[in-house]
Amino acid sequence: MAKNEPTSSEAVVAAGEHSGDTHTAADTERPSSALPAVLNKKMLQKMQEQYERRGIVYISRIPPHMKPQKLRQLLEPYGQLGRLYLALEDPRLRRKRKEKGANTGKNFTEGWVEFEDKQNAKDAVQLLNGQPMGGKRRSAYFYDLWCLRYLPKFKWDHLTEEINYQKAIKEQRMAVEVSAAKRERDFYLAQVDASKAQAAMLERRRERSGAEATPPADPSGGMPAEQPQAADKPAKPVVVRRYGQRKPKADPILDDGVPSLSGGLLKQLAGRKRPVHARS
Repeated sequence: MAKNEPTSSEAVVAAGEHSGDTHTAADTERPSSALPAVLNKKMLQKMQEQYERRGIVYISRIPPHMKPQKLRQLLEPYGQLGRLYLALEDPRLRRKRKEKGANTGKNFTEGWVEFEDKQNAKDAVQLLNGQPMGGKRRSAYFYDLWCLRYLPKFKWDHLTEEINYQKAIKEQRMAVEVSAAKRERDFYLAQVDASKAQAAMLERRRERSGAEATPPADPSGGMPAEQPQAADKPAKPVVVRRYGQRKPKADPILDDGVPSLSGGLLKQLAGRKRPVHARS
């Protein structure tokens, strides 16, 4: 499992985070004077040792309908657990499942579990990998197998960095798509406005041309006055231009009556034949 293992930004962190990250009611009521003002070097060193002692186990397959609480319950007997992260399935798969009338609950595809002691993480992987998840025979996970792998030199910070990176990429892609959609919408509205303006202009031209074509009414109340006809103008002469061309030459083979060269002249031009000497 490399650092750039594909993860989904839509994930659920199970309840019951690391004990150092949770706060109880007693902690909230404790006066501020009981808390250390600053962390000294010894405390920082202790926190660093605890951080280095933790180990991450990767779960490549989560059975359908298994929730984070159930997964934590199955792994707690093998060591003290810290944080738990499960990646949600593709929303399109859940939408198709809803359309078919199947279970509409949330499913998870992969997960990461943090053990407080890396040795416990290694032992859990060695004992459980490839083994049935167990439980009661009527349980939905009885025949499912564990798919675990210990990730050496992999810390929880690496996972959060990858999640934040994928989230930033998704937000950037969404912003680009929204910007493109806005440009398409503005272009469409501009074309609609231009079409309306052009249609109004054509309508005004049609009304204006119809008003000009209607003859004015006779003031006496009779038929409209006839417009004086314009004098007939002489038609312009049609100019036909002709260009002189050479006559085609006759073909001496196909056409009859074509003058040809005489046989004697052809012999003179081709040369005389050499006499054939008799053989002895």
